[in-house]
Amino acid sequence: MPTFLRWSESTITFDRTNHPKSIPQLGRYSLVVDPIIGTKQLTKVLMDGGSGLNIIYAKMLDSMGIDQTRIRPTRAPFHGIEPGKQAMPLRQIDLPITFRDPTNYRMETLTFEVVGFHGSYHAILGCQCYTKFMAIPNYMYLKLKMMSPRGVITIGTSFQRA
Repeated sequence: MPTFLRWSESTITFDRTNHPKSIPQLGRYSLVVDPIIGTKQLTKVLMDGGSGLNIIYAKMLDSMGIDQTRIRPTRAPFHGIEPGKQAMPLRQIDLPITFRDPTNYRMETLTFEVVGFHGSYHAILGCQCYTKFMAIPNYMYLKLKMMSPRGVITIGTSFQRA
């Protein structure tokens, strides 16, 4: 008998109620969300289903006032952030991340690679985030859905923000 994951009994769907009034240019926009990471709401977090890592920038951690004793060293390089270059994270940190809508929320802890270079976003959330939250993206509607104790949470963004 298989062991089922929590939330796997629930169905998440997208339908016309999720459709924006207009879609300016199909496929040209990124899914950008505004979760709470640690205790701060970040407004430019990229949901990147093609990334195997969760990334946060050292300057962002500093601006968030994160206790430096929570950060641990790492030695595992990665590729794909800077074209053609290997990147070496400075450190790793585990941080709680909360997704919410006006009536509902869900929080999990994720491991972030802390990088020393600058990026266009406050953080990047990859496959590990999608997996931990069992989140389902819809890039056409720029929406992300996941289950929580009080039902489906729908996180969305506007085409202007994306």
